[in-house]
Amino acid sequence: MSSYTSSVSPKGQVTIPAEIREKFGIHPKDTVDFKVVDGTIRIIPVRSKLLEGYRSVPPLDPPLSWKQIREIARDEHALHVASEGLETGDSGSV
Repeated sequence: MSSYTSSVSPKGQVTIPAEIREKFGIHPKDTVDFKVVDGTIRIIPVRSKLLEGYRSVPPLDPPLSWKQIREIARDEHALHVASEGLETGDSGSV
């Protein structure tokens, strides 16, 4: 078990040692929780809900090319226009 010592400032602030910040990925402006458990204090990094969800949805395998995406968009647009009973015209653009 590692042990680190830090003093409390007159404002009640404590500096978390660099080794601990690096090990647990704590950066400036991050939030930490203080938990009292069995007479000890635990400092726990609070992770952003946004970061927790990062990469939780896998990418398309294999990713679509821009040509494929344009073709899908054209087909969907043509179906939409046809369902409304309108003519698409000859412009060829979506």
